[in-house]
Order: sequence, then C-alpha cells, then structure tokens
Amino acid sequence: MIRRIAVALGLLAILAGSALWWLSRAQPLDAETLAALDALDADAERGEWVFWASGCASCHIDPEAEDDDRPVLSGGQRFETGFGTFLAPNISPDPQHGIGGWTRAEFANAVMRGVSPGGAHYYPAFPYTAYVRAALQDIADLHAFIDTLPESDTPSAPNELGFPFSIRRGVGLWKALHLRDDWVIDGDLDDAETHGRYLTEALAHCAECHTPRGATGGLDLSAWMTGAPNPSGRGRIPAINTADLGWSADDIALYLDSGFTPEFDVAGGTMAAVVRAMARLRPEDRAAIAAYLLRID
Repeated sequence: MIRRIAVALGLLAILAGSALWWLSRAQPLDAETLAALDALDADAERGEWVFWASGCASCHIDPEAEDDDRPVLSGGQRFETGFGTFLAPNISPDPQHGIGGWTRAEFANAVMRGVSPGGAHYYPAFPYTAYVRAALQDIADLHAFIDTLPESDTPSAPNELGFPFSIRRGVGLWKALHLRDDWVIDGDLDDAETHGRYLTEALAHCAECHTPRGATGGLDLSAWMTGAPNPSGRGRIPAINTADLGWSADDIALYLDSGFTPEFDVAGGTMAAVVRAMARLRPEDRAAIAAYLLRID
C-alpha cells in the first residue's frame, strides 16, 4: 500500500512538473504574424521616430555618454528592484556583443514577446509587456533604424539576481499571468486620444514606472497611472492620471517638451532622459499623450 501511494505521488509530481514546464515555455510570435512582419517594407527614417517614442536610448545608452542624435547603445545602466538589479544589455548593431546578427523576426520576438533568439525568456525589466501592443510596421522600422546606429563591442553585463529569480524559466509563468495585448483604457476615444493611447500604453511604456505593481511584479491595472514606489527605494514616482496630476493638456505637452512643470520645477532623474526623448517627437505626439492622460480617471 505504501509503495502504491509513493508511486502515485511520484506520478503526480511528474505530471505537475510537466505542466509547469509546459506553462513556462517561451511563446514566440506565431507563423502568420511573422509572415506578415517579413512582408513589410521597413523604413529606417521613420524608425527613428519609433526609437525616440519608445525610449530605447533612455535605458540602453552608456550611463556616462552624452545625449546624441546617433547614440551608442552599449548598455550598462543599472536598475534596482525588489527582485534584484537588472543591467541594460548592449543592443547596438555589433554582431558579436549587440544585436547586429539578429533577423527581423528575432528582434520582434524579443521586443514583443520577451523571447531571445535562443528561445530563452527575457526578464520583464525589458518592457515587452507594453511593446506587445506595438504595430508590426513600427517594429520593422525600429529594427531598421537601430541597424544604422554605431556599433559597440562592450559585452553585456549579467543581471545581479538571487534565487529563485535567477531561474529564467520562471518568467514564463509570470508571462502567463501578466503578458496581455489589449488596451487598458478603452471606449469612445477620438483620433488624438487613440494616438496618445498608442504612444503611452505601447511605445513609451509610461505605466512601467507610473503604475503600482502587485506581489508578483505585474502592473496593478486597477490603479492605472496612480503613481508607484520607486523600485530603487528612493521616493515615489508620481501619479499622472487626471485626478491626481491636476495639469492641463498644455501643461503636460510643455512638460514633455521642456521638462518644466507648471510649479516651476524641472524633470530630474530618469524622467529627464524621458523628456529628452519626448522632445524629439512631433508637437502633435506630445499633445496626443496629454489628451490620453486626461481621459484617465
């Protein structure tokens, strides 16, 4: 009897382990989506707009580098969180240390699904939970633009994570809970608000900082843009929803262009880099972001 119970428990353990292994697998883009992506004509010039709207330089530029029209994306910036410290990798076109050897499909799988060319999970410090909503054309254009930037042979530094967060396979279970491609703010939006939603929820991934997270590290969608503790433990990232922000559309657009607040303060810390990128967008883009933010209760 005891032997039968032990065998049954062993089989249950194997089944449970197999289920977890299956649930935690990497899930790249499907064949139909990849075929549609491959059929697109990429526009590197337009990809520059996607690049600045997506904030790529804000994380991946060398932390000691000066702001530049053609940044060197050698990585190295450190991001402290409650799960450990993540270091931004080299995403320059260098074929050995960067992403110069990646195909468009591999790039899209990384950006939209958090899956590496080798089939491993990327940690969600990389905001693919926002980029999953991006248009395929923008992904193709962004890839084409990054391929035009200077190469860097600086090796990517490893993340500094303790057990169990050092086990990448577990990220697959996290994705099963939190990776979704629907819009958070839905309803009857006009053209400007719709464009602002795309910029804010997808490319600019504003919620990654301005929305609190639950126990597993996923965004608390019920508290969308209501502010959040700073992952580094220093201060709090402010709310940017309508009720708490209290700014007009012109105030928001001006801030995204200049960094100056209506209270005569100036953007600092990581937000300063965000503003430098936003200032490169078109005035109508910043106005659209403002229109979207004013739709959040």
